Amino acid sequence: MRIPVALTIAGSDSGGGAGIQADIKAMQANGVYATSVLTAITAQNTVAVTDAMNLPVSIIESQIDAVLSDIRIDAAKTGMLSSSDIIRAVAAKIQEHEIRPLVVDPVMISKSGYSLLEDDAVQALIDEMLPLATVCTPNAHEAARLVGYEILSESAARAAAKDIFEMGPAAVLVKGGHLDEEEDAVDVLYDGTQFHIFRSERIDTPHTHGTGCTYAATIAANMAKGQDVQKAVENAKSYVTEAIRAGLPIGRGHGPTDHFFFLRG
Repeated sequence: MRIPVALTIAGSDSGGGAGIQADIKAMQANGVYATSVLTAITAQNTVAVTDAMNLPVSIIESQIDAVLSDIRIDAAKTGMLSSSDIIRAVAAKIQEHEIRPLVVDPVMISKSGYSLLEDDAVQALIDEMLPLATVCTPNAHEAARLVGYEILSESAARAAAKDIFEMGPAAVLVKGGHLDEEEDAVDVLYDGTQFHIFRSERIDTPHTHGTGCTYAATIAANMAKGQDVQKAVENAKSYVTEAIRAGLPIGRGHGPTDHFFFLRG
């Protein structure tokens, strides 16, 4: 029996809670084999990102070619693509290798406030990556940067999802962990025709490092298993809620979600 394979194209988190490390954990925890392409190296822990370095475009391209020349990919996810050059190179390789379905997580800023996307790269992200996305998964802060207005409520998230949809993705999921006016964690999915709302309790915990990466990677894993976008999001929402509930008190700051919470019983 062949195991489904997913690919993550993202930056590294030395603390292990977010980035490509979180993606690999989430994908494997959700029943697929994870392959990876590293775009950047960050020096970070649960408290802060203290430094970051982009990898050369040529080695990013070589990683993609190496994986795709040998391994059949059933779905992929992009995370930290911090410069215009990296965005353009990754977009070109995605088209060259016809990598679909594709989750585009527009990573822009770390939980501690460190910028992970250069200011002049936002337009490249909109122009080059969003039209390739099967689903784009911004959180409220990222969505606000894309559309240019504040997003604090479900109604604002609905408006943003429609506006981002016009930028080219086949579907948009505005993740609602930062919707300050909502009591619950409300995620809004728009597919161009209708809205699908995914609601869960807002869990009172500081240990949410890597939640966005984990959510997007799980969606990719579910689509690698053949689920459509709505089902993939529904199942990913349930998984990430429990991973947050079991968040790990590691370090002095925001600890990571527990990707393997189901093994702790």
